[in-house]
Amino acid sequence: MKSFSYFVEQIYHSCKMNVRQKLNMQPHTPFNIFRFFVFCLFIASCGSKGPAKPVIVDNPEKMDEKVTELMSDFIQSAIHDKNLLNDSIQLNQEKTVEFIYEQRKNEPLWSSKENWLPIGDSLFDFIRDAKQWGLFPQNYHFKDLDSIRQLFIADTSGKGSKSDANLWAVSDILLTDALAQVFSDVKLGRLQNDSVMKRTDSVLTNEFINEKLNEVLQTKSLSEVLQSLEPQHKGYYELKAGLKNFLDSADFRSFTQLPFPYYDTVKFRQLLKKRLIEGGYFATDSIGSDTSKIRAGVKRFQLNKKITADGKAGGETIRLLNNNDDVKFHRIAITLDRFKMLPEKMPEKYIWVNLPSYQLRIIENDTVKLSSKVVVGKPLTRTPVLTSSVYEMITYPKWTIPNSIVIKDIIPGMRRDSSYLAKKGYSLFDKEGEEISPDSVDWYKYTKGLPYNVVQGSGDANALGIMKFNFYNKYQVYMHDTNERYLFSRDARSLSHGCVRVQEWSKMSNYFLSNDSTRYKNPDSLQAVRDSIVVWLQKKEKHTVSFKNKVPVFFRYFSCEGKNGTIIFYDDIYGEDALLRQKYYSHK
Repeated sequence: MKSFSYFVEQIYHSCKMNVRQKLNMQPHTPFNIFRFFVFCLFIASCGSKGPAKPVIVDNPEKMDEKVTELMSDFIQSAIHDKNLLNDSIQLNQEKTVEFIYEQRKNEPLWSSKENWLPIGDSLFDFIRDAKQWGLFPQNYHFKDLDSIRQLFIADTSGKGSKSDANLWAVSDILLTDALAQVFSDVKLGRLQNDSVMKRTDSVLTNEFINEKLNEVLQTKSLSEVLQSLEPQHKGYYELKAGLKNFLDSADFRSFTQLPFPYYDTVKFRQLLKKRLIEGGYFATDSIGSDTSKIRAGVKRFQLNKKITADGKAGGETIRLLNNNDDVKFHRIAITLDRFKMLPEKMPEKYIWVNLPSYQLRIIENDTVKLSSKVVVGKPLTRTPVLTSSVYEMITYPKWTIPNSIVIKDIIPGMRRDSSYLAKKGYSLFDKEGEEISPDSVDWYKYTKGLPYNVVQGSGDANALGIMKFNFYNKYQVYMHDTNERYLFSRDARSLSHGCVRVQEWSKMSNYFLSNDSTRYKNPDSLQAVRDSIVVWLQKKEKHTVSFKNKVPVFFRYFSCEGKNGTIIFYDDIYGEDALLRQKYYSHK
């Protein structure tokens, strides 16, 4: 659908050559030119059911009265005519807009006597600068409002566009609709709500939006009202503070996105060359083949990004070529919206695992009490986003292998080698807990799982290490130590089958005991439990310690965070941001 501003431009160019002839004007009659121009503007769309002809009010004192008369027609046109105003402008919140104006008997909110009110100017400025809040101006009719605003500015005599009540009615409705959408996007974000995110509200009522609008109009302070709607999370404010500095130097030029992996080499080389030219890395004025120039251009880019400069367009290089400032801004916007999906009030104490950063934090009253590196699931065996509570820890745990691994690894392994389970240290148990011989199983009979449990016994070779932390979830995942502790030295740690491996498992177990100290009658009892755990670990014994005070745990996917006024970006390890950008933020 073509926008209002599109018609402004097209009508201007088509009318300017013959406007005088059609109206039999002289060149010095700007008033009539404006009247014809505005008329063209409103009949540009065929089949429009909304008001078309300009409604000229000669006396500014009577403008508000005329706008009030017209307002209802415009709103009803928006609601019943496919939500359109003159077939070129679509409202986001048409029913809410209708409710708001009904409460005010259709009186204009943002203008008076052919002038926008200061609060109307403030709202327009907010829309223009919406990126500072992780929002997109085009979501709030910016181009259409700016086009109308420019018409008003150009009318220096006050007898052209500024005297057209239609334009004032349209601009008022657009500003109101924009603010209603801003309220929703600032408070709830644009992502789909679900049970994992623990938000109790998914829409804002008309009454709520009207109440906030009243606050804006009464206090004359748009920013204060919007700030009251934002998430009260420390991480949100840190990211927003970094966003301001990011925008100061951001380059929002559109760059070619490169596929990876790619299957059409010729097409990929063409796209890569185009991307290198866009970034100034391809030497168009030098001699040599395209192949050598592309290789040299890739090497220049790699040197600029301080990565291995081999001239090869591998995965890391392509990722960096695709991660331009526009993509980064979308990732910031997505992460800000993810904060809006958290509970409005976080628990006093909780565990925060951010999958893209490979970090676990235990937080009390916005203060980090413990931080640890973690290993998370591979892209094919992702760690799920979830909300739960840790209720127990187990020393020297056994590992009951999840069905997904049984299907992917165990069954094919036994088909290849009948000693596969024995070599891995795995045992087979029926549902009653009786061990059975792997040789008694027809491994070719099963493809979607087994009627048995595959278990790895406790010990130093166990994949769970020597400590496991259980929390309620439907995915059969947990946090645990690991027998591959060397993996914590890697920068990229999406390496597990889905569980979260914790480097500081010992410190975390001590934290859980301290948090549960109120259940013990005296400090000696707590110390006795600590001593027992030490003994169990020394003897390599399996024991379970249950917690009365369960600790909430949040597994989340935040691909960037603010720190000291800057933004740290993490790899989009599961491609979640890319999918969300396409679904909710495309064409922004």
